[in-house]
Amino acid sequence: MKKVLIKIRTSMKFFILVSIATFIIVALVAFLYKPIYSVTLNREKIGYSADKSKLQSRIDDYIENGDGENSYVAFVQVDNMPTYNVCLLKRGITPNDDEIFEKVAETGTPYYKYYAVSEDNEEKVYVADFSTAESVVQELKDKDSSNIDNISIIEKYETDVADFVQAEEAVASLYKEKVETPAQSTRASGIKVASTGSSKSFSTSSNMSRSPVSLGISLIKPVTGTITSRFGSVSRIRSGAHTGLDIGSPSGTGVKAAASGTVVWAGYKGSLGNLVVISHSNGVQTYYGHCSKIYVSAGQSVSQGQVISAVGSTGNSTGPHLHFEIRVNGVAYNPQSYVY
Repeated sequence: MKKVLIKIRTSMKFFILVSIATFIIVALVAFLYKPIYSVTLNREKIGYSADKSKLQSRIDDYIENGDGENSYVAFVQVDNMPTYNVCLLKRGITPNDDEIFEKVAETGTPYYKYYAVSEDNEEKVYVADFSTAESVVQELKDKDSSNIDNISIIEKYETDVADFVQAEEAVASLYKEKVETPAQSTRASGIKVASTGSSKSFSTSSNMSRSPVSLGISLIKPVTGTITSRFGSVSRIRSGAHTGLDIGSPSGTGVKAAASGTVVWAGYKGSLGNLVVISHSNGVQTYYGHCSKIYVSAGQSVSQGQVISAVGSTGNSTGPHLHFEIRVNGVAYNPQSYVY
């Protein structure tokens, strides 16, 4: 029994000595060193940070908003983000978060957001914000400019800022006075002139109905994608309610005829850009706008499912999508009542 007590006492002394030694070592390390993050960028150590979350939050804010000095910066592209590794830093060496941030910022590429006012899809003037671009278009409408149907607004994201103009200067450079053409004179004299763009009439009016009617034909989806703007929606980029359905899809995606019929328009049509209109039976017509390419011509017969064009962003458009309309005797109806 006495030997057992001696062994226990010896073991306890040893445990106490080890504990004291461990405490002293930990205290010494804590006194001489402190936990910190080693920061590496492109495999090169660029410094140390005591607060990883705070530093990364600052970098993220810079990427999303820029440095705040230029209001036109939409975002900053940073291809390589810093990496963090926990380490022990000897006391006396201080973190350099500001220097690390500057080194990351130096690798960024700012993208500037502004707007182009274009004519026939050719960028003519640049303005700083959408409200200015919108006022230019409205002024041209008020002045009854002859090219108003070919004027559109394009949202730009570029690495260089364009030379901006004021609204008055933009209107002056874009305005075109209406003049009577020989064709108009001929019509005025009572002589009928054939259309060069279509073999039958079609309407781009704002006449629309929210109550579905029977079409008497079966339609298929002209393109697969995400609906980005619904029938009847109101937006500041339009002069009235939306007469169709916008389906976002990659540029170049094939657009199929929703039903068999005859092409009555295949060409550029103002804010709708490159437009195909197909006439079906029962007064039904389908419209396919903002196309990048057109593969059919007016007067051509097409079958259901035939690829007639490609998705694009021509006309008054802020990105690649298909504008799809269904009209019966000129009145627009909600495409989602029949497809999608």
